[in-house]
Amino acid sequence: MVDMGAFREAVGSWATGGPGGPAGDLAVRLGLRTAVLLEGLSDLAAVEALAEHRGRDLAAEGVCVVSMGGAMNVGRYAALLGPPGLGLRLTGLCDARERPYFERGLERAGAEGGEFFVCAADLEDELIRALGAASVEEIIRAEGDVRAWQTFLRQPAQEGRPREQQLRRFLGTKKGRKIRYGRLLVESLGPGRVPAPLGDLLASL
Repeated sequence: MVDMGAFREAVGSWATGGPGGPAGDLAVRLGLRTAVLLEGLSDLAAVEALAEHRGRDLAAEGVCVVSMGGAMNVGRYAALLGPPGLGLRLTGLCDARERPYFERGLERAGAEGGEFFVCAADLEDELIRALGAASVEEIIRAEGDVRAWQTFLRQPAQEGRPREQQLRRFLGTKKGRKIRYGRLLVESLGPGRVPAPLGDLLASL
């Protein structure tokens, strides 16, 4: 049985110079209609967690969530998955500072109609502000990361910084931590507290 992981692998290979045929074949077999372009794996984890929390099966709906490995790759992925390539509808998330890259990349790919939802700094920042710093620290304690967090706070560079900024930086200090917490933070959101860019993205699918 074909799964979405196989399609993502095929797209990743295609984006780095491999053949596009396997991705095209899998897109047809999966019945894909929409590709959600995201900067990294932590964003992907967050989007999928919210979809699951709301009882959505994106794969069954013909939606593929794709990590591009960086905002600078948006033009390449838009060309492969959008109108010039597989012809999928494009949407996704981007950070405010990276919006110009997205706009130029989509324009070059002939995919200007794609609707992207903008985070002020990044998705982690949106989630931390939605939950509140105290709640995020409780999640860190529950995950057994309190010692690492306390060690991080003792670093001179963190002295005097707002707690939200410290938390955002902490999530990016260890490989895999942003991915794990991307899901955990979303799962901890109460009703009505989903950040607008993330909630609006899911509602558009």
